[in-house]
Amino acid sequence: MANQTKSKGDVPSRIADVELAISKMLRIGVIAAAAVIIIGLVQFLVTGVSGYPDETYPLGFRAIWEGLLAMKSVAVIETGLLILILTPVLRVFVSLFVFWQEKDYRFVAITATVFIILIISFMLGKAG
Repeated sequence: MANQTKSKGDVPSRIADVELAISKMLRIGVIAAAAVIIIGLVQFLVTGVSGYPDETYPLGFRAIWEGLLAMKSVAVIETGLLILILTPVLRVFVSLFVFWQEKDYRFVAITATVFIILIISFMLGKAG
């Protein structure tokens, strides 16, 4: 009986640890995204230029990356937005492995489906 109580006591503690780690990951992602966006916004307000001609802006990961390396303010802002978008996606990805480790295969299937839908939506958004 003591073993059952101990193992049941460990599961909520372990789940709480995982939830705490995921909440920290989300918080760090949002703070990092906000910091990057603010840096790009301040850069834009100080210089007055976006780094791109007329009303153009970078499209796609490669163009944003190249603009970020060149420290173009709009690319810096877009990088912050990408970090903000990818933070919850990373949470879904991490949850997939957490559920797998817990042997909760129903939630593995649900989480994998959600993750696949997210990836497909990114691909369709890029194509459209």
